[in-house]
Amino acid sequence: MTDQQDRIITVSVLGTGIMGFAMARNLCRAGFDVRVWNRTRAKAEPLAADGARVTDTAAEAVDGAEVVLTMLHDGAATLSAMRAAEPSLRSGTVWIQSGTTGLDGLPPLTGFARERGLSFVDAPVLGTQQPAETGQLVVMASGPATARERAEPVLAAIGRRTLWLGDEAGAGSRLKLVCNSWALAVTHGAAEAMALARALDVDPQRLLDALEGGTLDMPYLRIKAEVIRSDDYTPTFAVDTAEKDARLILAAAERADVRLDLAMAGAERLRRASDHGHGREDTAASYFASFPPAAG
Repeated sequence: MTDQQDRIITVSVLGTGIMGFAMARNLCRAGFDVRVWNRTRAKAEPLAADGARVTDTAAEAVDGAEVVLTMLHDGAATLSAMRAAEPSLRSGTVWIQSGTTGLDGLPPLTGFARERGLSFVDAPVLGTQQPAETGQLVVMASGPATARERAEPVLAAIGRRTLWLGDEAGAGSRLKLVCNSWALAVTHGAAEAMALARALDVDPQRLLDALEGGTLDMPYLRIKAEVIRSDDYTPTFAVDTAEKDARLILAAAERADVRLDLAMAGAERLRRASDHGHGREDTAASYFASFPPAAG
């Protein structure tokens, strides 16, 4: 338990996929009373070994919780889970929403929170599986100042720092879309460079050697290049989830009357990679979009 807490806080985590599982485990290790729910219970059950109480329903998970943290696929899935939890939600509960919902997915969530008297904190996170597992996520939070005291110990357990962006819910989600647009651009750049190296019979190591120590070198390039070279596409951020995020980015850009050619092309690459059978693999599988299906 952190110094900020003088008693055990009950936290409910709805959604224990790649990210939610790691976040729930870190909350357990930080000393919170953690209750978890996932649509597929088997994905949540290993958390019992860390001290979490695994529940059969979302309503059971949030019963008595002071803080509810949601980490689900999109806005629709999040709203569905919270509606299922509604019978056990208490007015005044802090709801930390950490999934990537996009701009259009957020109003139904804030509307639900307002109608049920929940204190809504829009808090998407930056980082993939490894930072989530080590509690090194960057949290981009926005919400009422009255919710921060209860939210901050929870956010401190899942991330290395929290950027508070104001009282308006949505500031965090907007920044998340901007950050994801950059992350996906880098991923596609690495995948295309590796594909071109293969096509031109260039050893990928020579690419990394040429860039080493220069301004074009970066850890993320090396991480994705290694995924491709090792042919181990165990997902830290899956292709289908990334395509969903890419579509949310494009929708936000269209609303703002901004043209994003790279994001549009990147969404198409992700769609092709998924069509080639790589939808549940790591986003580095964007690499396969450069080749006909038989070549992948």
